Amino acid sequence: MKFDNKDLKKAGEVVQSFLGINKVLIQFTQKNAASFGLTIQQMSILNLIYIRPGMTFKSITEQLSIPKSTVSMNVDRMEELELVERKQSIEDRRELNLTITLKGKEIAQKSIENASSYRAMAAVLEGLTEDEIQLLLRMNNNLLISLQRIASNN
Repeated sequence: MKFDNKDLKKAGEVVQSFLGINKVLIQFTQKNAASFGLTIQQMSILNLIYIRPGMTFKSITEQLSIPKSTVSMNVDRMEELELVERKQSIEDRRELNLTITLKGKEIAQKSIENASSYRAMAAVLEGLTEDEIQLLLRMNNNLLISLQRIASNN
């Protein structure tokens, strides 16, 4: 597949658009996590365990696409903060399942309620019609699928 400068310029504009949106959403998310004394990764892990109790380290690493050592370091800190607990798996004694404590549940619930990135996006979406929102979702999904396909072939 050959691209000319015009094609690459358009592609660059689209990439920059997504990067800009991502940067702003990450800023909202960092602020939300920091309000609870957590990092984005810790908040992501906590919310994931809240939604799917009993997750293993392996399933978290796969879901969040981060190394097991990073998950382990974050879980250590979250355990110190009494947000999560490690429990030996009944099915496989080599595995550890992660459960959320009452304190962790309260923080996860508040973080979801206070998710400023969701609130900001909801405010922006109010200016769009339902058809425009559905078109945006379809287009983003199609881009994601195509990019994943290209990435898996590389």
